[in-house]
Amino acid sequence: MDITSPLVEMRDISIAFGGIKAVDAVSVDLHPGEVVGLLGHNGAGKSTLIKILSGAYRADSGEIRVNGEPVSIGSPRDAKRHGIETIYQTLALADNVDAAANIFLGRELLTPWRTLDDSTMEAETRKVMGRLNPHFRRFKEPVKALSGGQRQSVAIARAIYFNARVLIMDEPTAALGPAETRQVAELILELKRQGIGIFLISHDLHDVFDLADRVSVMKNGRVVGTARTGDVTQDEVLGMIISGKCPAGAVPGPGALRG
Repeated sequence: MDITSPLVEMRDISIAFGGIKAVDAVSVDLHPGEVVGLLGHNGAGKSTLIKILSGAYRADSGEIRVNGEPVSIGSPRDAKRHGIETIYQTLALADNVDAAANIFLGRELLTPWRTLDDSTMEAETRKVMGRLNPHFRRFKEPVKALSGGQRQSVAIARAIYFNARVLIMDEPTAALGPAETRQVAELILELKRQGIGIFLISHDLHDVFDLADRVSVMKNGRVVGTARTGDVTQDEVLGMIISGKCPAGAVPGPGALRG
């Protein structure tokens, strides 16, 4: 695959609920080793758009391409098969078991005698954590004993162990303190270095500007505009979110107002 071609393209995606278009002809894309921030007020359509990519919803119209090929994503299993994983804000971890049990939850490794192969699962967990967060040491503890940043590490390790190429991260630093937020930022930078593409949903503009290469702002189900973070200011992006006006440094979406 050409490194410059997108990992994922969503083209003219639309979906309606009860006659109201939650997502209206939206197009976004994501390249290897890139973070794209998806911004907008609650109800702007960003979560619905991402649920279409993750297989929770099926679009009424539009096309999804993965590595340039049209794909059909009708379930989360389809999304995973195409290397798309979602790290939800709740992380969906089993609190009472350790990192290895969480990483292999539902996909446990077995010995030839059909018993759980705990030693291999732990070894594989140490290997994937070494790639992602070399400072992680608490392999034997239940994940409820871990910090928020360490829990994020476990959720991300589970995704990338099973060959995710695209991560959807929903508010990854919500409810984290400054030190843990920095830890999650380091995880995201490491994923970028490994060529993984990330859609980052966040309400925190500082986070997005620190981590994202580009931002796409949605309002009323449509894309207001898309810009490289170096080409716009936080105030301009805030203006896009609030008023729907697209500044000079951004590429306007269909029907956007020019600021």
